[in-house]
Amino acid sequence: MDFTSLVFYLFSAILVVAGLRVVTARNPVHSALALVLAFFTGACLWMLLEAEFLAITLVLVYVGAVMVLFLFVVMMLDINIEEMRRGFWDYLPLAALVAVLMAIEMITVLAGERFGLAPPSPKPADYSNTRELGLLIYTDYVYAFELAAVILLVAIVAAIALTLRRRPGRKSVDPAEQVKVRRADRVRLVSLKPQKAEAREEEA
Repeated sequence: MDFTSLVFYLFSAILVVAGLRVVTARNPVHSALALVLAFFTGACLWMLLEAEFLAITLVLVYVGAVMVLFLFVVMMLDINIEEMRRGFWDYLPLAALVAVLMAIEMITVLAGERFGLAPPSPKPADYSNTRELGLLIYTDYVYAFELAAVILLVAIVAAIALTLRRRPGRKSVDPAEQVKVRRADRVRLVSLKPQKAEAREEEA
């Protein structure tokens, strides 16, 4: 078994374990850390497959989005900051383990050729990973790509429909009624005659 296959199976095992921890962990912080590790390990697998563009996109979009989403959830919920600070150091061992695993994976993928662990893969000078990915998506896999886009669109519409439930006492706006409104229905022009200062004083 060569080095690339060994690293692939090792990273795959880490990815499966991290995915299981996302589902089985009772603590939301542990689930978020395991999810970050799963995404980062998936990005390392993309790097092994020489798909650098997908790996960078996975790290920037998913890892960043998950952490930002988690921070938004923590800020939106009414959480006592003092109680949260008391248990801050309890998450340090798991966070340190995730950080060490991510560092080892990054060093293994990026610096494996320098230490003689993996043979360098020859690439032409004008090779573009993004261009090759675009050619594959819009030629060989165009129907699968469009099908995935339709499925995502259906999921977005379903999520919006679930949040627009009719609840008693909830104020809602009908766009059709808004379009029918004319200026004369909302604005009334009033013509006031000018008054002299003496008349204003008498009225006062």
